[in-house]
Amino acid sequence: MKTDQQLQQDVLAELKWEPAVNATQIGVEVDHGVVTLAGHVASFTEKWHAEQAAQRVAGVQALAVEIDVQLPGSSRRTDADIARSVQNVLQWTTYLGKDTIKVLVENGAVTLTGTVEWQYQRQAAVNAVRFLMGVTGVSDHIQLKTVMSPQTIKADIEAALQRRAVQDARTISVEVHGSDITLTGTVHSWAEREMARRSAWSAAGVHQVVDKMVLVS
Repeated sequence: MKTDQQLQQDVLAELKWEPAVNATQIGVEVDHGVVTLAGHVASFTEKWHAEQAAQRVAGVQALAVEIDVQLPGSSRRTDADIARSVQNVLQWTTYLGKDTIKVLVENGAVTLTGTVEWQYQRQAAVNAVRFLMGVTGVSDHIQLKTVMSPQTIKADIEAALQRRAVQDARTISVEVHGSDITLTGTVHSWAEREMARRSAWSAAGVHQVVDKMVLVS
């Protein structure tokens, strides 16, 4: 098991390794495996890449992000301009109807609302907006409307975990309450944890995934 100091060094090294991140602007603190990233970045995309880099490091139990997005003058845009760009990119990349997703922009922070059939559609919308110039944050309030029986949802998720050869599939328990999924048990890497979450979200009818899995070294 890594010490907090070793984990801090590894996260710092991974941030420096990530070309999309200016690691000199980000500080790393670690307390009992919980990593906190703090500092300032020039875009929301850079913030997102910093989060992803930290999550790739083995031994990270949890991640707290206290990074501020401070856009340089050349990247600043009005909220109206950002809103138009968001609406355009959603039309170009998600194949959703024109009024399916509503857009609210305040001080560069984008809030998405509406209802879609599948989780992949919701994720596609968030991904499309994340990389737009001028965006300082993205809040996902999009709802899912597909309804299936809890038994079918549970069986589909368990089958997906086995089918995708998730190493920790036998140690992960799937609980279904209506259309909400709770994952419990243990995993041995952040990648396995993320794979389990994606498997749960891939099932039709899932509206929420609650991750209570424990990461063990």
